[in-house]
Amino acid sequence: MRRNNAFIFMLVALFVVSLFAVSGCAEEAVPEEPDVDEPEVDEPVDEEPEPDEPVSDVTRVNMGAGWVTGVYYPLAGAMSRIAHTSIDNISLTVESSGASAVNSRMIGSHDLDMAIVQNDVAYYAFHGEGEAFEGNPVANMRGMFVLYPEPVQLVAAAGSGIESPADLAGKNVALGPLGSGAEVNALQVLEAAGLSEDDLGSAERLEAGEAADFLRDGRVDAAFFTVGIGASVIDELSVMTDIYLVNIVGDIAETLIDTYPFYASVTIPGDTYSDVPEADTIAVLSMIVTREDLDADLVYDFMRGIFDNIDVIHGAHDVGQLVTLDTALDGMSVPLHPGAERFFDEEGMSY
Repeated sequence: MRRNNAFIFMLVALFVVSLFAVSGCAEEAVPEEPDVDEPEVDEPVDEEPEPDEPVSDVTRVNMGAGWVTGVYYPLAGAMSRIAHTSIDNISLTVESSGASAVNSRMIGSHDLDMAIVQNDVAYYAFHGEGEAFEGNPVANMRGMFVLYPEPVQLVAAAGSGIESPADLAGKNVALGPLGSGAEVNALQVLEAAGLSEDDLGSAERLEAGEAADFLRDGRVDAAFFTVGIGASVIDELSVMTDIYLVNIVGDIAETLIDTYPFYASVTIPGDTYSDVPEADTIAVLSMIVTREDLDADLVYDFMRGIFDNIDVIHGAHDVGQLVTLDTALDGMSVPLHPGAERFFDEEGMSY
């Protein structure tokens, strides 16, 4: 019996030892993870900066050009085309505006870089004279070049009985937009004829297109337009309505020329407008002005581009053919811009 117990005890001991052996082998069967060098990670690198945007060397310039229906606008448009195609460093934007007096004030306020104005209004603006500028001179205005004569065209409806400015007493009259050169001229013509605004039946301040509509509809008997010969607003009106041009001659014309040295006598040829006879009147001159602080090289380049491509101006409107280098200083009524002085000096011209 003892032998059997010893034998059993020996079997149990062997079984326990085998369990520990198997357990140890199982642990050794799990391989240790080998040491692996961590991969090198590059430090973040700043991206290459984007190249700077190219800086444009084109200067943007705006020009006040009066009514779309007048002559200033198409001529200014021609200057813009020249700048676009022939002057590398200038881009010209044309703005419809309230004509001479308004343009002058916008030069003074720096809202315009250049403008087309009448030479008489430019003079009053620069010197702070006249009703529109008394005590408020546009001292920064400088001249560039003169364009062409601008007749004071007094248009009357057929059957109105108006043969002279003196006959405007009791009539309904469009004097031009408030603050415009046309308004200034109209009031001066009335004064030379011995009339005042109070002597009229009514006085309307209308844009050119509105004045033409009022004439066509019979709401006014006559209208003043200070525009170039052949202006589209009068030409179109003459096709739709029987009109004629009132002569401004004799004592009235002489008084105006003696009192205001900017005026000169001029004849508007017959058939300039549809079935409208020839008429004699007085005229001022249109001109380009700019601000004193506009860069002199820019002004010079602009003028060189315009006169080197003057055929574009001549083709823009019939009156554009009157714009020439030979007459570019005639009637200049304010001091020249330094850039303009340089241009004229090179051309052997002095002011």
